[in-house]
Amino acid sequence: MTKRDQKSSGRSALREFLASEAAGGILLMVAAALAMLVANTAFAEDYFHLIHAVVGPELTPKLGPMTVHLWINDGLMAIFFLLVGLEIKREFVDGHLATWSDRRLPVISAAAGMIVPAAIYLGFAGSDPQLVRGWAIPAATDIAFAIGVLALLGSRAPASLKLFLTTVAIVDDMGAVAIIALFYTAELNLTALLAALVLWLAMLALNRFKVNALWPYLILAALLWYATLLSGVHATIAGVLAAFAIPFRRTLAAPDAEDSALHRLEHALAKPVAFAIVPIFGFANAGVSLDEVTLASLMAPLPLGIALGLFVGKQLGIFGSVWLAVKLGIAIRPKDANWTQVYGVALLCGIGFTMSLFIGGLAFTDPAQGDAVKIGVLMGSLLSAICGYALLRFAAPKFSKSGESE
Repeated sequence: MTKRDQKSSGRSALREFLASEAAGGILLMVAAALAMLVANTAFAEDYFHLIHAVVGPELTPKLGPMTVHLWINDGLMAIFFLLVGLEIKREFVDGHLATWSDRRLPVISAAAGMIVPAAIYLGFAGSDPQLVRGWAIPAATDIAFAIGVLALLGSRAPASLKLFLTTVAIVDDMGAVAIIALFYTAELNLTALLAALVLWLAMLALNRFKVNALWPYLILAALLWYATLLSGVHATIAGVLAAFAIPFRRTLAAPDAEDSALHRLEHALAKPVAFAIVPIFGFANAGVSLDEVTLASLMAPLPLGIALGLFVGKQLGIFGSVWLAVKLGIAIRPKDANWTQVYGVALLCGIGFTMSLFIGGLAFTDPAQGDAVKIGVLMGSLLSAICGYALLRFAAPKFSKSGESE
C-alpha cells in the first residue's frame, strides 16, 4: 500500500471533526443543563461565586483582574476560535468549500441565516436604542450543539445533510468572527494593535519560509493573543488570525496530509475543545436564576427578539434561501435529502447556544440584560433543537449507510 493509499484509507479531518463535534455537542447539552440546575438550587451562590472568582492579575485595565469567567471567555475560547479558524482554512483550501460551486449554497444559506434573524431581532427590540447592540446574537449557529442533535438521529439523516449543516455552520462562524471584530471592538490601542500585526506577519513569514514545526507558531500565537487583548479587539480574534498562518499542505483527491502543521494541530485540538473547552464555556455561561422569571419577562423585547430570531429567523432564512437557490438553478439540493429533511436542518441551525451566548456577553455587560440574553438564547435554541429533532425523527425516512431510503 502506497503512502497516498494509506492516507486515503484513513479518516479525514472532517470525519474526525464531525465525530468530536457530535459527541461534544451532547456533552455541551449536559453541561448547560447542569448549569441551569445548579443556578436554581441551594448551590447557586457557590456557582456564581466560582464563576466570578478572581484568579489572576490584571492583564489590561479594560478587563480588570482576571476572573474564572474572563479566563474562560477570553482565554479558553481563543483556543476554540483557533480550531474554528483551522477548520475554515482547511475547508476553503482543500475541502468541501474549495471551489465556488461547493461554496455557493452554504454561503447563500449562511448569509440569509444571519440577515433574517438579525432583522427579526431588530423588529422586536430595535426600537430601544439600548438593545440595538444585540442584533447579532441570533445570527450565529452552534455547530457542536446542532451536530450533536443530528447525531442522535443516526441513519435517519443522510451524510449529505450532516455535510450541509457543517459547511453552513463553518461559513456562519466566519460571519460571526467578522461581526465580533467589526462591531464588538472597544476603543483601540494602536500600539498594541501594531504589535499584534507584527506578530501575525512574523507567523506568515514562518509559513512562507516553509517552517513546519508547530512550536514557533504556538509561541507567537500566545503573544498575538496578549497583544490583541491589549489592543481593544476581542482576544478570541487572535485564534482565527493564528489559524490562518498555520501551514497546510494540499493533498488533492485524498484526506489531509498528516505531516502538515495544520493537520497535526487540528487533530490535537479537536477533542480537548469538544470535550473540555466548549462544555466548560457552556457550564460557565448558561447558568441563570429563574426565580424572577415571569411570562411578562419572557415576552420582553430582548429575550423574545433573540428567541424568535433563532427559531423563526434561522428556518426562514436558511430554508427559504435553499429553496430559492434550487428553484433558480443557482445550486442543487443536498444529495439524498428531501425538502422535509432540509427544513429539519434549517430548524437545527436555530440552535445558537455557544456563539449566541458569546456575542451576547460582548453586547451586554449589565447583569440583568445578560440574564435576559441567556433566557432568550435558551428558549430559541431549545425550541429549534426539539422541533428540528422531532421533524427529522418522525417525518423523515430512515436512510441506510448507502444513502438509500428504507
